[in-house]
Amino acid sequence: MHILGIESTADDFSTGITTSQGKILANITSTFIPTQGGIHPREAARHHAEVAGEVIHNALKKAKIHPNQIKAVAFSQGPGLGPCLRTGATAARATATYLHIPLVGINHSIAHIEIGKLITGAKDPVTLYVSGGNTIISAYEDRYYRVFGETLDIAVGNCLDVFAREAELKQSPGRPFGAIIEELARAGKTLVPLPLTIKGMDLSFSGLLTAAVQALRSAKHGLGDLCFSLQEVAFSMLTEVTERTLAHTEKPEVLLTGGVAANKRLQTMLKIIAKEHNARFNVVPKEYALDNGAMIAWTGALTYKSGITTPIEKSIVKLKWRLDQVPVPWVEEAE
Repeated sequence: MHILGIESTADDFSTGITTSQGKILANITSTFIPTQGGIHPREAARHHAEVAGEVIHNALKKAKIHPNQIKAVAFSQGPGLGPCLRTGATAARATATYLHIPLVGINHSIAHIEIGKLITGAKDPVTLYVSGGNTIISAYEDRYYRVFGETLDIAVGNCLDVFAREAELKQSPGRPFGAIIEELARAGKTLVPLPLTIKGMDLSFSGLLTAAVQALRSAKHGLGDLCFSLQEVAFSMLTEVTERTLAHTEKPEVLLTGGVAANKRLQTMLKIIAKEHNARFNVVPKEYALDNGAMIAWTGALTYKSGITTPIEKSIVKLKWRLDQVPVPWVEEAE
């Protein structure tokens, strides 16, 4: 059985095709890169509409299957940017209707966890999902992935991106702001005092960003020292809440995913706390840690096999759809 998945929550339009056994046959992505500033939702949606047909065609070509072999079309139903989500949902509805097959609406955050488990072999991890739009620490318990900690304002990836723009850094395909900051941070020697804010089990990055930008504008510190300090404080916050969750749940594994997962310093910090708790550390490779169609297709396969589909009249996108609102019956079935 083959499932086609469409991802379109933010700046990527991606289509993946997987089998029901978890074999990834295709994972094709086209990324919108703004000429200046951050992602404008309508501009990104326009990009998605322009490339959708070509990306889906290329995925089928890569998978070497005929469209009639697809059993269901899965799509990112939320959370994400409204115009981008609606463009992907429209492409999914059109494809499913044309092929006379079911739709499967997928929670984007759960898809990151499931593809991470598939790729790394993790079974029951504490997951740290860090990207430009999300910062969530979660773990499975009683039919749901539970949120143990999350950002109260901006995501850690957004914090790094905004600081990079303030510093007039320039990103390029394959070299995002996070990678540039990581490179500069390696040259940093001095820890500049910046606020570390953890409230209960939740995190706040807006004050950290403001303080870092003010320090940048003061011209009292080198850019390398500021990048080093920003990373150290932000990643210490993430590591502390992940360790608390690990201690509380006594899970045997840690899973790191999302766009920020590529950062080697964050990987090192998490690897240390995982070892201290006798937990296996897993990091999802970049191709599947970034937003991608394969994660939607694979989670679509798990959902479809559990007997869950999404009627077109209920396929409206959900901009703030939380992962802890979605039952995941396939996890118990696997256990």
